[in-house]
Amino acid sequence: MATTQNAKADDDEKRTPRYRSHRDSGYRSRIGILSISAPVDINSSRCYQHSPRLLRHQQPHQHQDPSYLQYCYGPTTITKTTFTLKHGTTSDTGTVSYTGVTAIFIPSANLATNTAYTATITTGAKDSAGHPLAVNFVWSFTTGELADTIPPTVTGTSPVLAVALDNSISATFSKAMDPSTITTSTFTMTQGATSITGTVTYAGTTAIFKPSTSLAANTTYTAKITTGVKDLSGNALQTNFVWSLTTATSTSSCTQTAISLGTAANFEVLAGSGVTNTGKTNVTGNLGVSPGTAVTGFGPGTVSGTIHAGDATAATAQGDLTTAYNNAQGLTLCPIAVSGDLGGLTLAPGLYKSTSSLAITGTLTLDAQGDANAVFIFQIASTLPTSSGSNIVLANGAQSQNIFWAVGSSATLETSSVFKGTIMAYASITITTGATLDGRALACVAAVTMDTDTVKPS
Repeated sequence: MATTQNAKADDDEKRTPRYRSHRDSGYRSRIGILSISAPVDINSSRCYQHSPRLLRHQQPHQHQDPSYLQYCYGPTTITKTTFTLKHGTTSDTGTVSYTGVTAIFIPSANLATNTAYTATITTGAKDSAGHPLAVNFVWSFTTGELADTIPPTVTGTSPVLAVALDNSISATFSKAMDPSTITTSTFTMTQGATSITGTVTYAGTTAIFKPSTSLAANTTYTAKITTGVKDLSGNALQTNFVWSLTTATSTSSCTQTAISLGTAANFEVLAGSGVTNTGKTNVTGNLGVSPGTAVTGFGPGTVSGTIHAGDATAATAQGDLTTAYNNAQGLTLCPIAVSGDLGGLTLAPGLYKSTSSLAITGTLTLDAQGDANAVFIFQIASTLPTSSGSNIVLANGAQSQNIFWAVGSSATLETSSVFKGTIMAYASITITTGATLDGRALACVAAVTMDTDTVKPS
């Protein structure tokens, strides 16, 4: 009797589903491969025992995460409930299928890189005779890095327009590049059919071409980055990137002088008809209006200096502002024509002239090229609108106090934008919610309107 019971126990134990790890020909195209094997005696429906071993996956982002269930399992028990995948405490959704001897979990989305995952087959999985798995079978794997196949791009060049005769030019890439591919063969400069000799360096994501000698005055040059440049994954620039630039008349003849504001320089905010504020705007400095007298919204807004509402101090400052505005709009020394949107550009010091409106979307970079006294002046015939979240970045010594915007109509700084320099608008200036002005808001004839903003000295 005992012998019969032992034989039955052995038989039941052999029929209990067990797992073992297994490589197959599709291993490299799958994630977390685990073969679940229980060879079957078809006549007796027995499933023999095997010890599990785990295989770490090698391809992180492909969908399939298969496990293999041998012949004796019941397909209806292999479901999303009995075959699961998690990372941390988060369950990953997917579909489960079972064909032949193979169960496959296909995640609904690509798996994250460098992340540990845990797969589980529960005791709810049963063989065709109804025997459940003795215990939950759990294994883990960690994803790796997804191969980078995205080609690099050139995201910006400097300077875009005016170039000093002894100045270098640069190009910035969208990602880190292979320095060995950034050479005088892949970054070139020409004037007509003549190649310009120079040296090329690379740091961060920026390549710099420095001519061996000073460039010719008032001359157009062409720079080129070729498809020979590659990123760290070996992806090449898809097409040659070519741009043109023009040198100044001489090394110093086009140097601009800062606009004299007179007593208007003593104000952070100065308006012609009135100043209106909503919310907790913070003005660091003096605020004035003339010939109007209306100043509203302080508080909740605050002014760290003095409010001059229609007094003699404000009147004198308005007179000086008018003079400064006319002087700025009347400059003619080496003007550089600009139009449309300045966003995405890098500009060298100089006088920039627009015959209509100018806009700023995204980031405008003003590069002083190492000269802390470098002056940027913008003559704008019509309006100056900025987009929400736009930004002016100052590079290589550029200072807000040396940037002047002479606006022929009205200026509007949109929500959360960051603006640098002195705005001299003939009409109104509107600074919308959450904007920051590092400079001055000076309106000749109309109002300055603010809403929960920051206006601070240059």
